[in-house]
Formats: sequence, C-alpha cells, structure tokens
Amino acid sequence: MALKRLLHSFSVILILLLSGNALAQAVLIPSPPQIAGSSYVLMDPKSGQIIMEENSHERLPPASLTKMMTAYIVERELDEGRISMSDMVPISVRAWKTEGSRTFVREGTSVPVETLLKGVIIQSGNDASVALAEFVAGSEGAFVDIMNQQAQLLGMKDTSFANATGLPAEDHYSTAYDLALLAKAIINDYPENYPIYAEKQFTYNNIRQPNRNSLLWRDDSVDGLKTGHTEEAGYCLVASAKRNDTRFIAVVMGTSSAEARAQEVQKMLNFGFRYYESERLFSAGQELMEARVWGGQSDQLSVGLIEDAFVTIPRGSRGNLESTVDLDSVIKAPIKAGDELGRVRVALEGEVLVDQPVLALTDVPEGGFIKRIWDAIKLFFFQLFQ
Repeated sequence: MALKRLLHSFSVILILLLSGNALAQAVLIPSPPQIAGSSYVLMDPKSGQIIMEENSHERLPPASLTKMMTAYIVERELDEGRISMSDMVPISVRAWKTEGSRTFVREGTSVPVETLLKGVIIQSGNDASVALAEFVAGSEGAFVDIMNQQAQLLGMKDTSFANATGLPAEDHYSTAYDLALLAKAIINDYPENYPIYAEKQFTYNNIRQPNRNSLLWRDDSVDGLKTGHTEEAGYCLVASAKRNDTRFIAVVMGTSSAEARAQEVQKMLNFGFRYYESERLFSAGQELMEARVWGGQSDQLSVGLIEDAFVTIPRGSRGNLESTVDLDSVIKAPIKAGDELGRVRVALEGEVLVDQPVLALTDVPEGGFIKRIWDAIKLFFFQLFQ
C-alpha cells in the first residue's frame, strides 16, 4: 500500500509539473490541408512525432533528395576525423562526365571537400556527388554500399540506393517518411554543417547557381534542406523550418512543378506551426525523484532519463498531459548508474507520447554486512504489511 501511494503521489507531481497547474480544456484543430503530391509527411525532428501524412511509406524515386544521404555520409566522415574540409579531392573523368545538374568541376583538377559539399547541397551537383563518393569510398559503387548500410542504421526501412546522385536507376527508391528520418539525422547529428543547407547561392568556376529551394527566399524560418526532380520522380522537396523553439520537417514527393512543391510544403509548415508546438518535458540526466534502495551504502537513489523527452502537442493542450512512473517494487544494491529501474509514460487523451526507461543516475554500492541484514529485516516487514 505504501509503495502504491508513493507511485500515485509521484504521478500527481508529474502531472502538475507538466500542466503548470493549468485546467484541462478541449483543443480544437481543423483537418490538415489537402496536399497535391504522391506522398508527404510533416514531422517534429525532436520528438519524431508525425503531424500529418499521406502515403508516407510508399516507395518512390527520390531524385536528388538522394544527395541528402551523400552529404550525410560526408558529414559523418568529417565528424569522425577521417577527412577534413580542406582535403583536396581529385576529379575523375567519370565524375566530370556525370550528366544532369552540375557544379562544373573539371577533370584532372583537385577541389576541396568543402567546395564539393556545398556543390552537392546548394547546387545539387551530380559531378560533385560522384567525386565525393569516389574520395570517401574509392568508387561510387562502394559508396552506395555505405549509403544503404547507413540507411538501415537510421531506420530507413523502405529505402534502397543505387547511386550517389539520384539519377534514375533500378532499385533506387525511398519514401517521404524515410527522407524525414534522414533530414532529422542531418539536423540533429551534425548541426555545425547544417547552415550550408540555408545558403541561397554558391559560385564555383565563375558560375553562380541559386539554391533550388525557393522557400529560402519566401520564408525566413526555412533553413533547408533539398530539392529533387526527374521526369520519373516529379518535383520533390524536403524542407525544414524553425519558429521559436519548435522545428518541423516537411517532405513532399511527386508534385507537378517546382512552384507546386514549394506551395505544398509551405501549407504543411504553416499548418504545423499554427496548431502545434514542441515541448521539452524532461532533460537528460534530470532527477525525477529519489527511490528507496535496500541493502546499500545509501538508502536513496536519484533516478531520471538518459535522453531528453520531447512531445509535440496541440497548442494549449499542455494541461491535458497525463504522466505516470512505474518503478521496480524493490530496488536492491548494488546499483550502477544507467541501470534501468522502471519507465515513465506521458499521454495525451489516451495516446502515449513518451515511453522511456527510468534509469539510476548514480551508483549505490552494496552496504556492509550489518546494514544488509538490517535492511533485509525491514524489507521483510515492509512487504508483509504493504
């Protein structure tokens, strides 16, 4: 009974913490706007929650949205110190001859990694993509193997790459949802490189080319990411925008024109920001409560979360959040920091938004012999009368 009271009272504390003592009230939200595309999705990259979607897991040709993965792998290589922005990349005949959109690198020259990365992201250069693929992996084919391995690691279950450019090829496909996951990884994993995606133009070899993401000129909150177009894929766009502390990623595939893809993504972003907000409920390492420990050098243990807990909720609905914490009924020493001791769940109108393990934040070594015996006696009676 005492343990149940403890858990119940802690749940109430969490509810008050989340709601800010606000009275629960109904939040009215209209239906999402109609989007003229083959598939689309609107995601919060902090929580991973989906605001709206249609056919988001349908496998479609991604065109130059492929280059997001090409850039991500290069950024990973940079982050891990295997290459640097100043490294000079030799331009092969194969890279120079690659058709489609170009950065206009020349065969036989060497170009810095930074220049080629901007060529991939801003100019959508196929030649720059092949050059970087060859530099990182030795050949474009080997680089494609890395692309597909990375896709699996990111949870992109419906994606298969056949090249580093997005040019039409057999078994080259992705989905709106998978591309949102990739955009989320780009934003969250390598934020130091993300400003490149917001650059409106780039000049190389005396040729200035604009970023094809026209929303960069129309909406100051938009700061990325990538456009794509082939006859097979139609016009595609992955865009992200941040307003105050909320960010959304919008993906649309298979629209009819460059203007249509911009308009449809703008509608999705406007809907998201108008009616939803992103909230950090708990921070990584934040103490949620102290738990009773038996047989340890200390009787109390701090517990919390290993990572930040975010939710995406309708604006004005914070007071409707409900939270519960379930801890192990008996926690015995020794305990190591990071040991899982229970779970915390946060729900809105019955839908679970957060379900994370509650972990020990500190070590509790085993107590001495007398302490262990005394705690064993107390625990016996505690369990007998609860």
